[in-house]
Amino acid sequence: MIIKNIIFDLGNVLLKINTELSKEAFKNHGISNFDSLYTLANQVNLFDELETGKITEFEFYEKFRIITKTNLENETIEKCWNELIRDYPQENLEILKQIKNSYNTFIISNTNKIHYNHYTSILKQNHGIENLESLVKKAYFSHECGLRKPDKNFFLLVLNKNDLIPKETLFIDDDIRNIKAAKELGIKTYHLEKLNIEKALKNYNLL
Repeated sequence: MIIKNIIFDLGNVLLKINTELSKEAFKNHGISNFDSLYTLANQVNLFDELETGKITEFEFYEKFRIITKTNLENETIEKCWNELIRDYPQENLEILKQIKNSYNTFIISNTNKIHYNHYTSILKQNHGIENLESLVKKAYFSHECGLRKPDKNFFLLVLNKNDLIPKETLFIDDDIRNIKAAKELGIKTYHLEKLNIEKALKNYNLL
């Protein structure tokens, strides 16, 4: 079956991220247990609420102060929280531009409004690109959709909204839990272990 649709995860697929940097930033402000609150594999409910749009960024800051028993200002929390976001490898952006007219391309990301604003700013300032949405047919962000991977409903939302056939669709992600969820829906998958979407696409002869 020919691949017609490609769905990309964002973090550590298109965009480089490093949670250790946020951990260190918070540690410098007296929060030594950030890694017990948040990792890419596990996180406390507060971060889930933020990533599914159940709370605003300002409610997040307030609740963050409560669970960490600190008095950090909003701007400090925002800056430390955004430290994990690095930059986009230029080759990834070029590939997205290259394949946009050949395939239906999408982004599906567990993210939040704070990070969205930051990585959108990086994209514009460092690469002259207005936003991620301009690089693909449609981008789906958890804080806007109210769903997080590996919830299958998040994948079904993308499939159903765009009339995509699972076996004609490739999903690229670095988290094996999300890969398994997509596979169970009949979507073709590629578990990306390094930030190299070129390798993933060539594996399916899409480049």
